[in-house]
Amino acid sequence: MTDPFARSDVSEYDAQRLLEHADWSFFAVAGYDIGLLLIGLIVLVATLLPRLVSSLRLVSAPLLYVGAGLAVFLMPWAPELPDLVTESTWPKRLTELGVIIALTSVGLKINRPFSWQTWTHSWRLLAITMPLTIVTAAWLGWWLAGLVPATAVLLGAVIAPTDPVLAADVQTTSPTEPDDSKARLALTTEAGLNDGLAFPFTNLAIALAVVGLAPSDWLAGWIVIDVIYKIAVGTLVGAATGWVIGKLIFGLSASRRKTSSTTGLLALALTLVPYGLTEIASAYGFIAVFVAACVFRQVECNHEYHATLHDFSEEAERVMIAVLMFAVGAYVATGALAAMTPALWLVAALLVFVVRPITGWLGLAGADLPRGKRWAIAFFGIRGVGSLYYLAYAIHHADFPGAREVWALVLATVLLSVLVHGATARPIMALVVPKRR
Repeated sequence: MTDPFARSDVSEYDAQRLLEHADWSFFAVAGYDIGLLLIGLIVLVATLLPRLVSSLRLVSAPLLYVGAGLAVFLMPWAPELPDLVTESTWPKRLTELGVIIALTSVGLKINRPFSWQTWTHSWRLLAITMPLTIVTAAWLGWWLAGLVPATAVLLGAVIAPTDPVLAADVQTTSPTEPDDSKARLALTTEAGLNDGLAFPFTNLAIALAVVGLAPSDWLAGWIVIDVIYKIAVGTLVGAATGWVIGKLIFGLSASRRKTSSTTGLLALALTLVPYGLTEIASAYGFIAVFVAACVFRQVECNHEYHATLHDFSEEAERVMIAVLMFAVGAYVATGALAAMTPALWLVAALLVFVVRPITGWLGLAGADLPRGKRWAIAFFGIRGVGSLYYLAYAIHHADFPGAREVWALVLATVLLSVLVHGATARPIMALVVPKRR
């Protein structure tokens, strides 16, 4: 007797194909839905968590985000992550967005105009500490970690900039809260500027990887284009766009200014316009964004609208911190540190505990600062999203031997920085800067 429910027109092969397609469709949709769920939860946590941990002196929000990424991606149902070496476009774009949003937030905090006197400690950190860090880190990468010269220079370039994204606990106050702390101002301005000034050295590493070590093949072009042209254009475009946007906004009538509380989105324009224009001109957009925010702040320094823009930028920054640090934890959970050797762990520890404190102290030698503040500035060379961006950018543009080892080393350094600096930022800054007026 035949089965009345049998489908005689569907072969066993066709049925198997339908089954495979159904399974694939289910997991594709499930993966997408899980991604949406994770993003929604990250945004929710990013909104609430900073308020919950504000009273905890030794625990930072970035550290908890890393822990969440570890916990989620140790689960058997966690989705597969793109490879950091062969699929470098997405980490490059994601970290890029995080950095430029943070640069706008940092620039809006700075009350003081560009001048040698008010930024004297920042210039020291940029002109002395940063080059010394690049050279020392490159030497450690070559001598201890066994990296080839181009890759060692890349390590020095990407690890040198301090991070504007993770440095909130050591930065100066929001626009509505005056802060006369030289230590906080130095750390804030350093983080704002050296994220752009690391670009020439990253491009130097790319040139070495592409054309070789002979200076005759890259030196002239690197100095003229990567150092002089791109820094100058980034600075000029940032200053011009910040001034123009400031004049447009603060030139509005008093009746329109009353609606400023609903226009925090202008912070995106202040971020994306200078960045886009500068990148189109093949210059350094990071410098342009920071300079634009600083100049915009100076157009009418005491206007209450700066607080609105800063608050919007800071909220966006918190979301990006949550997403990026969650991703760091996720990659650690899925084996991104498997390439770490004892030599690489030693390099990571030296970068956090020795290289930055010593080069920071040398950069501030002779500065008009109490010893405690000098050590605090030297110690808090926080490494983070900027380093991840530069590494992804370089690997996207050239093939570097040992790229996977460098990814592991940079991630390990960022983890150490998040752990150590996150736990010590509040108590140390409270000690050396006891009152934020």
